[in-house]
Order: sequence, then structure tokens, then C-alpha cells
Amino acid sequence: MADALYLSLWYPNLRLTALGEKLNLVLQAFAAHGGESRVYAATVWPVSWSEAPVFQCVYGRGERGAESRQAVEEALEILHEDYAYEFQIGWTLWELEAPSDLDARWVRESRLVRVTGFGPLFDDGSYEQEGHIRVEFGTDAAFLDEGNELDAEAARHVEENVRQLVNLTAAIEKGSGATARLLWSELGESLAQRLAERLGLRN
Repeated sequence: MADALYLSLWYPNLRLTALGEKLNLVLQAFAAHGGESRVYAATVWPVSWSEAPVFQCVYGRGERGAESRQAVEEALEILHEDYAYEFQIGWTLWELEAPSDLDARWVRESRLVRVTGFGPLFDDGSYEQEGHIRVEFGTDAAFLDEGNELDAEAARHVEENVRQLVNLTAAIEKGSGATARLLWSELGESLAQRLAERLGLRN
């Protein structure tokens, strides 16, 4: 069953004024690990997710996108403790095209990943559980492909995707100076355990 996959990052004694630099460092890590160098869109959410955005700008894909520093600076011009700052950036993985089709094939496709920085008072201090910065990778199907038979080709592509995910999360942690990170799923299950079971690995 496909599930949403997240990476939460925490920083010691993070001041709100330093959030922008951390966001920029996280976004910059994507270019070296299968992602785009430019930001597709930026959105600022006040108080909680149920509120309407106070700022939103869609820059576009590829060269039309904004440099990460520019996008972050524009969004954080309205800096408040109870705001959340969301950025979308492209990240390319192996995906199974039309998985229900007998002639389905694996292709490299770009998906939009959401990188969100939380003010300390946003959504009643949700950063304590979500992280000062949270990366939403979208569905975990590209890392597990649980709905299909895992043949040699599928296993190879899934392993490449997992390696890319591991390298990206390590680069984000090191590059942005995070002191704690957690890779988790919406259902709260361990991705590592599911991967081991899927690939037939044993402790």
C-alpha cells in the first residue's frame, strides 16, 4: 500500500531569522542528487494549514524556476513565528509507467517535492513533531513498488531510488547542519523494515 514519505530535520536553538538559510541549504542539496537546481513554487501559510496562503508564487519548471536563495528571500519577506514556508522543487526517480499495464516500463520521471520550514508557533508548535524543516517526498511507491512483482529490473530501479534517497537525506543533514533527522511514513511504519522485507533481506 503506497504511503507518503517524509524527512524531518531539527536544529539546535534555531532562531526564526536563521530559518531562511537552512531552507536554502536544504533546497540546494537536491541538484547534486537527482533534483533540479531551481524552485518551482513558493507558498506561505499563516497560523495553520486550514488558512488561505498569504503569499504564493509559481515560477515554473526548469530554467523558468527561481534560484533557491531568491525564492526563499521572497517568501520570508513576511517573517512571522506562526507562519510556514513551503517550496516545491523537482526530483527525478525511476517510476513505473502505467503499473497496471502488462507492457508497463520503468522511466525516469520528475516529481514535485515539498520542502517546508515551520515557524515555532505555526499549527500550535507542530515543528516539535514535524521538524524545523520537513521534506515531503510524495508516495513511497518508487522505493517499494509493493503493488507489483519485484523482478530483476524492478529490484534494480528500486535499489537505485533508495540509494538516491539515502544520499540525498545524508547530504541534506550534513549540508544544513541538522542535529537530528527522521525518515518516516504517514502510517508511522519503518521504511527500512519495509524495504528489508520487500527486497528479501534478513538481519
